[in-house]
Amino acid sequence: MLQDKLDFLNKYTLSKKLSVSLIGPNDIDNIQKDLIPDEWRGIFKEKDKSIRISEILNVWKRYVSSEMSNTISFLNEFLIDVELMAIGNRYSMLYSVKNSRGKILYYEGRNPKEYFNNEQLQEDWSNIPDKIRSFYENVHNGFYYYPSKSMGLESLEDVTYLDDYEWEIVDEIGEHNLRIDFTSSYGFFSNGMGTYVVVDYKNSLNDNATLWSSKEEPEYNLNFWDVVDEWMVIGFE
Repeated sequence: MLQDKLDFLNKYTLSKKLSVSLIGPNDIDNIQKDLIPDEWRGIFKEKDKSIRISEILNVWKRYVSSEMSNTISFLNEFLIDVELMAIGNRYSMLYSVKNSRGKILYYEGRNPKEYFNNEQLQEDWSNIPDKIRSFYENVHNGFYYYPSKSMGLESLEDVTYLDDYEWEIVDEIGEHNLRIDFTSSYGFFSNGMGTYVVVDYKNSLNDNATLWSSKEEPEYNLNFWDVVDEWMVIGFE
């Protein structure tokens, strides 16, 4: 059973040189002190999976209890295990979600102590809304469906900077009709099919966001967390 899981996870490491391992409670202390949050050490020394689940969901509640209330409720009901996963020398949490149809889905919660690895976003990081920064710095550096690396909050290194790309949709809607500035806009959530929940930090009061698509006209003046929370639950199902 464990080997089947590892074989599945290893299909999606994005590198044949990397392999996945799951770190047991007795091996946590072998990890260098500054590589994972201290709180993770306590969580993953716990052998009882129900306690691990409760403790990690308490972390979510501490930082995004209202913003991601539906996601937290879903995980509270359908999360069957959370484990410490190493992919090469990078550590993440592996969430095993058994949805209402009985299918087990694997989600990766990246390590908030990881190196930033996104020069442009790092330069603008202090301008990003507080709650988004808090999630990335305290809960996870991205949380998404593991096989596709999408349908979730992107890791910082993969957050889309809109000004890095040519968007054909702009020709259709007209540049003069754009209500976001690409030079200050980042797609933090991706559905994996060319649609992003975008924050333009120059117009981000009250977590204002835009649903930006490579194929359809943008939807403006949405609440970032409302969209992310709803789409996250859609992904689980």
